[in-house]
Amino acid sequence: QVQLVESGGGLVQAGGSLRLSCAASASIFAFNRMAWYRQAPGKQRELVGYITSGDSPNYADSVKGRFTISGDNAKNTVYLQMNNLKPEDTAVYYCNARNVRRNEYWGQGTQVTVSS
Repeated sequence: QVQLVESGGGLVQAGGSLRLSCAASASIFAFNRMAWYRQAPGKQRELVGYITSGDSPNYADSVKGRFTISGDNAKNTVYLQMNNLKPEDTAVYYCNARNVRRNEYWGQGTQVTVSS
């Protein structure tokens, strides 16, 4: 049983920054891919970015240049650093982990609200 717990969300003004954390109950090396998704009000869930072993992170065009994904294996944690936040970044952000068997695990989500 894998558990993912997101934290770090909150209310910020446009132009501010937040760092989200995704703490896993297993080594992040156990996963083929770890990713961040978000779902804004009235919209479908969107892939924000992901990181895989041996590859550089990939990002959606809407966040590229502003968001950064990184991992800390010692802490079993993946981070999403969000800079220059915009109101359109307002969403619930979810951590996702996938192993080579294509099993997927989700965190409970953390709310990010960006005001004008």
